[in-house]
Amino acid sequence: MIKVGIVGGTGYTGVELLRLLAVHPDVELTAITSRKEDGLPVADMFPSLRGRVNLAFSAPDKADLTQCDVVFFATPHGVAMAQAPALLAAGVKVIDLAADFRLKDRASFEKWYKIEHTAPELIEEAVYGLPELNREAIKGARLIANPGCYPTTMQLGFVPLLKAGLVDAGNLIADAKSGVSGAGRKAEIGTLFSESSDNFKAYGVAGHRHTPETSAQLQRYTDDKVGLIFTPHLVPMIRGMHATLYARLTKEVTDEQLQALFEDTYKDSPFVDVMPFGSHPETRSTRGSNMLRLAVHRPDGGNTVVILVVQDNLVKGASGQAVQCMNLMFGFEETTGLQQIALLP
Repeated sequence: MIKVGIVGGTGYTGVELLRLLAVHPDVELTAITSRKEDGLPVADMFPSLRGRVNLAFSAPDKADLTQCDVVFFATPHGVAMAQAPALLAAGVKVIDLAADFRLKDRASFEKWYKIEHTAPELIEEAVYGLPELNREAIKGARLIANPGCYPTTMQLGFVPLLKAGLVDAGNLIADAKSGVSGAGRKAEIGTLFSESSDNFKAYGVAGHRHTPETSAQLQRYTDDKVGLIFTPHLVPMIRGMHATLYARLTKEVTDEQLQALFEDTYKDSPFVDVMPFGSHPETRSTRGSNMLRLAVHRPDGGNTVVILVVQDNLVKGASGQAVQCMNLMFGFEETTGLQQIALLP
């Protein structure tokens, strides 16, 4: 049994961590911090957790996080880098769901996130927490940079093709859509019901901060320079993410070989479902689960391969993936506490 703390337990990724960890057989929830909600029982804010989580929120200065074995940061960018050094020095492992340690290039981080990085000495040590591509490194890590939700779909879709040298790495296109919960649990005009419901829009077309993260990770799998065009969209649903990925084939390959490539790549990955060739995965098939589903297409048998990828942006795209990393770090079965079946309808 390990003791777990959560910094920032009042947002969507925070409550998702609570939902998953409350039923994890090897976890004891020890502390959940919130400066604003200090003293408020967790179940008063989130009635879904009544009878499951009996803790109250505590102000950060009241919670002794050094007594934990691992601390999750479900916080805005910049919080983890301020607190991680002291926790790591005390022997506590850290999993950051924000972007503080995702980019190895400090200048790139400061450009895209508009804040100074205050723990540059930890940037190189941090392990990128995408288990399907980084499993062994995660097992030995003490600091995890949990991937962004969009980057998870793009990497798991593009990497098999790049590793096999089958596509033009300089012309990758990702057309991705996310539910409104991806914007976080805060009051913003763009995510109000009357603004986002019955509406569909693109954003970040000129440049999005998930682009450098994804490009840097994809570059690890090819000697050619990666060129990625990524356009995110907001769709009127609460959870869910759908990425349509396009790549130009540079070698002769059959449909059967493309399918076999993905099946072989993820044959030992319990949370990646490679569907039959030409399938159309739906976001609802992953709602509430840690499963990512993908399908391979090749329109008109031409030289373009299309990968469709779906996931729950709050689970595999955030909190579920973080728990998956925790399982690996502490030697638990990777699937422990994460075998929920998606909700239908």
